[in-house]
Amino acid sequence: MRSSDQELSWLLENLLQRTPQTRYALVLSRDGLRLSHTAGLSVDRADQLAAIASGIQSLSYGASVEFGDGTGGLRQSMTEFHGGLLFIVEAGEGAHLAVVAGEDADPGVIGHNMNELVEQIGEYLTAPPREPQQSSRL
Repeated sequence: MRSSDQELSWLLENLLQRTPQTRYALVLSRDGLRLSHTAGLSVDRADQLAAIASGIQSLSYGASVEFGDGTGGLRQSMTEFHGGLLFIVEAGEGAHLAVVAGEDADPGVIGHNMNELVEQIGEYLTAPPREPQQSSRL
């Protein structure tokens, strides 16, 4: 793990510590790759959450294009399910921050703390689009 990855993991853990009722935090690329996550998530669960969050953001973006002001602007997504909440915010160019919390969590506090974190460490939360790899075969 690179030092910037370690710093980002530490900042995600700090987000959970200062935000009541939160369980997990994850940074993912727009296309659903896990970039960093808190220790409570196994790698497999982090990959699963990254794929889910990416899909939700993609659908939300589509809704914003069709039913918003036409710019495709997306601030955040929140999903409420039995037993919890999932919050997703854009976090730099091509990256998202996702947080899973308990069902009794305060959405205002979580949203505020997530946005504060994004402002503080935007340079860590940038995931440029992946370039297709060139095949070595001719």
